[in-house]
Amino acid sequence: MKKKGFYSLDFVIIATGLLLSVLVVNFVYELYIRPLAQDIEITSRLQSTQNPDKSFATNRSLAIIVKDYEQQVCISLMMWASVIIGYKFIKIRRESSMLSKPFLRMSRGERILPEDALSHYKEVEGKVSGVSGLADRILPDIIMSALHRFDSTRSIQDAAHAVKERAELAYEKLESDLSLVRYIAWAIPSVGFIGTVRGIGEALAQADQAIRGDIEGVTSSLGLAFNSTLIALFLSIILMFFVHLLQSKQETLLIELEDFVSRNIVGLMKTPNKEEETSSVSFS
Repeated sequence: MKKKGFYSLDFVIIATGLLLSVLVVNFVYELYIRPLAQDIEITSRLQSTQNPDKSFATNRSLAIIVKDYEQQVCISLMMWASVIIGYKFIKIRRESSMLSKPFLRMSRGERILPEDALSHYKEVEGKVSGVSGLADRILPDIIMSALHRFDSTRSIQDAAHAVKERAELAYEKLESDLSLVRYIAWAIPSVGFIGTVRGIGEALAQADQAIRGDIEGVTSSLGLAFNSTLIALFLSIILMFFVHLLQSKQETLLIELEDFVSRNIVGLMKTPNKEEETSSVSFS
């Protein structure tokens, strides 16, 4: 049985991804980015002090652009979302691999009759329960749903509807699982805007120093404001691309699974009173 809540693999992946993202990004910042940014800033001040009459171009090093805490939070969120999306791509690949597994032992030319549907259902259920990792797979669930409906109603059309209903339910579940990633995609630009507001606020607080000719504090604060927005929007664009790519993969997966069950399970069903009934069922 699939574990739920705090004991589920999904929760472990999400929690571990968050922890690793925070620790790894913080480690990189403390070990490399902030020391490098401080060295660059000190070098710029020394150059300005030693040559007060000479103007120097503002250093736009990556370390300077991402050195503030808002950018660090955005990168941590991006890394966390990447872990979740990568895990979901792996799950999609595992679901696709189910298409090559023989869940029913069917000889060539054999058909599924209503009185045999229950035995086939138990056969699939036995294979699912006997193999670790199959209990939460979509394909066997759709197959069992079709066989159960065929056993209950003795109608091929009802079995086809069961396949469609189960596929739609699986798609809704996959969509709901993306809610955290969508929240992160919203949170990243929001954190960037927080940096913008903080930077502008600090710049306004130092307006009196700028009036007296010391604009270093104002330019530094404005740099925080614009850099945080730049990084946040850039990361948000990349993240949304992968979210849409993941959604496309999920839709393709469900279409393939539904078509597979249509052709290989529902297509083999036959009712005794309709010998010539066509095995092709429309899902439109």
